Amino acid sequence: MTIHWCGTGLSSIPGLRHLIETEGDVVVWNRSVDKAKAAVGDIAKDIRAFDMAALTEVTEKGDVVISMLPADMHVPLATMAIAAGAHFVSSSYIAPEMRALDEAARKAGVCVVNEVGLDPGIDHLMAHALMHDYRNSAAFDPQNAHDFISYCGGIPKIPNPFRYKFSWSPLGVLKALRSPSRSIADGKELNVSRPWDAISHYTAPLETPEEFEVYPNRDSLPFMAEYGFEADWNVQRFVRGTLRLDGWSKAWAPVFREIETLEGAAGDARLREMSDQFWRENSYEADEPDRVVLCVSLKAEVAGTARWHKTYVMDAWGDARGTAMARLVSTPVALAVKAAITGAMPAGVSATPHDIGLVRDWMEVVGTLAQSLSVVDHLA
Repeated sequence: MTIHWCGTGLSSIPGLRHLIETEGDVVVWNRSVDKAKAAVGDIAKDIRAFDMAALTEVTEKGDVVISMLPADMHVPLATMAIAAGAHFVSSSYIAPEMRALDEAARKAGVCVVNEVGLDPGIDHLMAHALMHDYRNSAAFDPQNAHDFISYCGGIPKIPNPFRYKFSWSPLGVLKALRSPSRSIADGKELNVSRPWDAISHYTAPLETPEEFEVYPNRDSLPFMAEYGFEADWNVQRFVRGTLRLDGWSKAWAPVFREIETLEGAAGDARLREMSDQFWRENSYEADEPDRVVLCVSLKAEVAGTARWHKTYVMDAWGDARGTAMARLVSTPVALAVKAAITGAMPAGVSATPHDIGLVRDWMEVVGTLAQSLSVVDHLA
């Protein structure tokens, strides 16, 4: 059995190094061999230039293929892995084209595991843990008024005037600002065309409570079923969103105004120009610590009175081990690889595990990656 890790970008290294140190037979594939050697050359025994044909030729039944490459490579790599009888792991969201591989993966008896990074990934673990505890509590009742939030953000540990810093190309962040979102607010579906139209404030229950700006991200609604919310439940709020430093919307107001005017090819070209500028002006300096804050909360109320209310809150920042973002994205990927190898994950296309035993095990590891991870019982 061989592990084929494809991509050695900034978010890959801690998990990759862990697998090399613990699993042994790991082939590292990267478009730049020199960059891969700089990242893991001190411990990796086999580093190769990424080539789809070469990878296809050597992938065998029972192997694991990990894609930490750009998103457009995930489905081709997963398709190749299934054909070879190999498992596949990615930290990215499950695209419809990936979901369509479910039947083929089941027939081949292989795992195609996605959404096992930070967000998505660790946030899913927290949601499954909360739902398990709530369903097994005396307060559980589908007719309770349910309020679910999941807010995650990579933010600078040392705040700057722009209220944000970039770990990699800003283009992805800028494109996301042009994306609509769906969530539940006041018991109804909320559709927002631009994030800045739905910015609100959230006080995270950290050891020292801290106020952030938050907004809905992508389409939250499919995750209701993923987390176990039934169709007949009384859900007043359900949102998966992005968390930013307080003052972010004011600092970014000129960016929002310009993005609204951009269209077509010229607009895309301008986004790339903006991305280059932001990278020059607001990227992390060498050894400057980043920070990740993640809060996932579930509350159940009756007539305005909370019957059950708990929040997972995590605060992590860069240290001697490297960036918080890299630890929190890549280590769950390594956990998913081990789960695929041991048969702990089901065949077919799936996201972060639902099994509460596996969830608890992974959360224990996550606790070692963050400087602070706790469950707040608001009614205790």
